[in-house]
Amino acid sequence: MATSIEQYTISVPEPDIQKLNDKLDSAIFPDELDEAEWDYGSPLNDIQRLTKYWCHDFDWRSAEEKLNKLPHFVTQVQCEGYESLKIHFLHKKSTVKGAIPLIFVHGWPGNFLEATKIIDSLSSSKDGQVSFHVVAPSLPNFGFSEGTKKRGFAINQYAETMHKLMLRLGYSEYVTQGGDWGWSIIRAMSLLYPQHCRATHLNMDAADPPTFLKHPFLAIEAALRPLSEREKQGVARSEWFEKEGFGYNLQQRTKPQTLAYGLADSPVALLAWIYEKLHDWTDSYPWTDEEVCTWISIYWFSTAGPAASCRIYHETGRSGPWGERLTRDTLKQWQPVKLGLSHFPRDISVMHSAWTRTLGNCVFEKDHTNGGHFAAWERPEDIVSDLREMFGKGGGAYGVVDGKTGY
Repeated sequence: MATSIEQYTISVPEPDIQKLNDKLDSAIFPDELDEAEWDYGSPLNDIQRLTKYWCHDFDWRSAEEKLNKLPHFVTQVQCEGYESLKIHFLHKKSTVKGAIPLIFVHGWPGNFLEATKIIDSLSSSKDGQVSFHVVAPSLPNFGFSEGTKKRGFAINQYAETMHKLMLRLGYSEYVTQGGDWGWSIIRAMSLLYPQHCRATHLNMDAADPPTFLKHPFLAIEAALRPLSEREKQGVARSEWFEKEGFGYNLQQRTKPQTLAYGLADSPVALLAWIYEKLHDWTDSYPWTDEEVCTWISIYWFSTAGPAASCRIYHETGRSGPWGERLTRDTLKQWQPVKLGLSHFPRDISVMHSAWTRTLGNCVFEKDHTNGGHFAAWERPEDIVSDLREMFGKGGGAYGVVDGKTGY
């Protein structure tokens, strides 16, 4: 297997762009009930407007040019029992001595684009602030990384891929940041590779209630401390997601191939499927049409195809001839690796902070008054500030990495 690291330039073939435009131009739209709005899903007016913009006004070549100003690379990574996959990633090295290697891991329907708002700030340093070597991959089956053709490629393998990528870059010790599936993957990295993954920062709440047997002090806090405003709002937000926003998860978890035909053949279906989440999961973020179309185009032009990313839902937690796989319940268990938590009020799961501290050795925690599921995109300044506070001088994870690793 090749171990070289090669520069990468995003360059979608012109026939693929023309094929997309042809499909958009001939799209057939459904009808819609009067005053349906967002209760029924992506509104017809929004999707028609975005389809027209995507076809006639959006310039993918211009988007490529902007994206290609960032440092893109690819390298081959092979997980045990699977074929070698070409993995795409951004890698912005800091010029600051002692900078900390950090890998940003996205989820679904996210992509490496989320990191583009934080990569420059994190890799720079002002007034002696801590700086980072930032790695932001496209997960296997996502973006411009290749996808597997074998069953059972689940959280274990995503974690193995990310870990081996960091080792390939010369980072024998590193820290992690993520939410959504990134939450699961970096939790798996700290579980499987604790001598390498030295600290983890999460921007999503996912945990079980503390019990008096396992976490007596947190259980007392959860029972007696009045809820903060964020936590009060979070009860309703979490209930809404379970009742009204969880359908996509059930479909992708059970029958992703059935869904795949629509996502692979119809860019409008892909747009409606993901745009609903971009709208519903954010905190009134003012999406521009250009942002939305760039985001969706990365899925449409993805190396493994726009439907491959859904398979992570089906594979996670399933065991079979391919072996045992980590479950979300296992990943919620206490871990000794240093942990940081940033809570955003309009995420899809918002919990009592005492619950989330059952995850491990929590050395940093902050509540934010604004922000949703895509924190690095919606509130990049908050993510940068929190990471600098957590890993900077006086922070709970200060000195966790010696800063001497890297090529």
